[in-house]
Amino acid sequence: MPREVPTHLWVSALLRRASVAGAFGTIVHRGDAERGDVLVKVMRARGEADLYAPAFNPEGPSSFEKLEAEGEPGVDSLIARRRASDRDLWVVEIEDTAGRHFLTEPVRGEKP
Repeated sequence: MPREVPTHLWVSALLRRASVAGAFGTIVHRGDAERGDVLVKVMRARGEADLYAPAFNPEGPSSFEKLEAEGEPGVDSLIARRRASDRDLWVVEIEDTAGRHFLTEPVRGEKP
């Protein structure tokens, strides 16, 4: 996510894109309003979830990566571990049967 945009505005835009496309999005945990990182949990169906996190890239443009986890319990476990070590972290959950994440940033390993 671009560092020049406060996190709370970035999250609002993400939720708006999801809503306009017919998906449901909500903030599960609010972090630092100005500079917190954001995890995006995407629920496709009961028990099927993906997790997207900011990818480390100190010099280039902001990007995300899809984290490997076994279903929703695995995703929730990753979120809990990240939250335990980062109190500024935001967690956004999107429910979309098509599995869309609505990120405008590149996602590593995903075709544009």
